[in-house]
Amino acid sequence: MDKNCLECGDKIVGREDKKFCSDGCRNAYNNKINKDSTNFMRNVNNKLRKNYRILALLNVDGKSKTTRTKLLSKGFDFEFFTNILQTKTGNTYYFVYDQGYRLLEDDYYMLVKKEI
Repeated sequence: MDKNCLECGDKIVGREDKKFCSDGCRNAYNNKINKDSTNFMRNVNNKLRKNYRILALLNVDGKSKTTRTKLLSKGFDFEFFTNILQTKTGNTYYFVYDQGYRLLEDDYYMLVKKEI
């Protein structure tokens, strides 16, 4: 039974469960499927990645303190985070994936890393 490549349509030679004729076609197909479908989605993902890099840079040890000014000077955008954690003691942490922050007093922030 002849099978054709999902990307280019060429005939596939080899194992019967193959879907692509080459690694190049497999990569091209998956890149098309996984690309951000809109500029809005791409921009949000870029902002989340930037926020994550900033938090990881400032929180090397897994728990540290920094100022709002320092976060803003590096380009941190407080409107973009992935989830919120409310603790039993009433503290609110904002997370960008596993990197989080919590507002302290005097514009200081506690930076934490969630153990996965």
